[in-house]
Amino acid sequence: MQIDPKAGHPDMDYAEHMGTYKTFCGLVLWGTIAVAALVAAMGFS
Repeated sequence: MQIDPKAGHPDMDYAEHMGTYKTFCGLVLWGTIAVAALVAAMGFS
């Protein structure tokens, strides 16, 4: 995802925004994997 900071609002901290977005995407990914593993484990028991 590319954001041009020159075209945005001057008060926006784009570096912090992208860091937060990257962390959020990582948590969603690993949360989904954990839930899928839990459901699979429940199915085998």
